[in-house]
Amino acid sequence: MAVDPIEDTARTTQANLKYLLPGTDINRRFVSSGVEVNTGKYGPYPTTIRDGRDIRDHFQLDRHGFRLLDAPTAIVDFHDTPEVEAKYQEEVRGYVQKAYGADLVIPMNWMLRTSAAIIPKKVEANGDGEKKPYRHYGGLQPAAGEVHVDTEPSRQLAAAQAAYAKARPNGPGFKRFIVSSFWRTFTPPPQECPLAVCDSRSVRDDEGTPNVLWVVDKIPEGDDMFAPMDDDKQIAAAIFRHNPDHRWWYFSRMHRDEALLFKFHDSDHSVGWRVPHTAFWDDSFGAEANVRESIECRSIAFFE
Repeated sequence: MAVDPIEDTARTTQANLKYLLPGTDINRRFVSSGVEVNTGKYGPYPTTIRDGRDIRDHFQLDRHGFRLLDAPTAIVDFHDTPEVEAKYQEEVRGYVQKAYGADLVIPMNWMLRTSAAIIPKKVEANGDGEKKPYRHYGGLQPAAGEVHVDTEPSRQLAAAQAAYAKARPNGPGFKRFIVSSFWRTFTPPPQECPLAVCDSRSVRDDEGTPNVLWVVDKIPEGDDMFAPMDDDKQIAAAIFRHNPDHRWWYFSRMHRDEALLFKFHDSDHSVGWRVPHTAFWDDSFGAEANVRESIECRSIAFFE
């Protein structure tokens, strides 16, 4: 991959990124309230991460797969679920549609994450006294600490077709779609555990292993994590083994009126079409660093 000279001017920091290690062929991610557990084993690899803050306008969605946006928000309290539900997805829709120039943008689920310790909430009861099942939407989870993309390529066309048919049943159809994350941190900068994104140009098309998502009320243990399950019908992410060619970036000192837009999956593979990413512990700011709290909202952009 040819490196742009301006990129060599970027400040750098060093961190250990967690990549998938050799091991089990059954890769699953079990998620419950405040906790996420993988069956795969991940190992730390010392990695150089470049700070794109001073050259933020250099990055392009169809080249690098990500871009830092100015994105003022009207949300007062991101922990106020009714406020977020009422306003935030429409904000995301507008910013994503403008960034891509898409004909239709469908916002999807959102999630809060934090680098602080989480005390799992007790499972609430419904009107009949039965425990409500955990819903992986609008909750608070830990920072995702492994190199991954939240979509697995082979499942994306069918998912996009279903979403488009529901939103626009008599529409003309689409020629291209992009699944993205719109990621915002809302605690004061600098943050101790920011998000790193991998330049799409440094990722081979044949990389990635499916990691099947199971949302559960209780995390299984031991052999139960590997019991027969209908993995083929579940949502899956892609997880990655270490590749020294991967070129990593982050934007230090992000504030609440900025957002990082990056691709999970672009149906046009002639451009930068997916961005592996992970949280990492950034010790370059020392005691100045603050807890990172963030909100992510996924969307699908369609080009008709």
